Amino acid sequence: MQTLSIYAQLVVAITVAYVWIFRYDNIVKEFKQYGIADLLRNFVGAAKIALSTLLIAGIWYPALVLVPALFMAGLMLCAQAAHFKVKNPFQKFVPSAFLLILCLFIAGVNSGLI
Repeated sequence: MQTLSIYAQLVVAITVAYVWIFRYDNIVKEFKQYGIADLLRNFVGAAKIALSTLLIAGIWYPALVLVPALFMAGLMLCAQAAHFKVKNPFQKFVPSAFLLILCLFIAGVNSGLI
């Protein structure tokens, strides 16, 4: 189960970094659609990249994984709420829902629940 958690950590960290670094223009458009301030958008981006870094570091230092996984899950839950607020189509919900499930799986494995 620990190996699956490591793969999930890699998927979450690489996906979040890809979206927030290489597809930043899309993030800017989406946050404008949600009516969220630029300052909060930048804070969320910095938090997600920092949490992704901790998830990667957690491969070698497992004690670092639980809290970043839970915070990332919280941010993904907020993403779901933002999609719901602007009534986006179902396919817009899928990526953050998938990452939310992976974050909860990572947290479950690293807390000993799974």
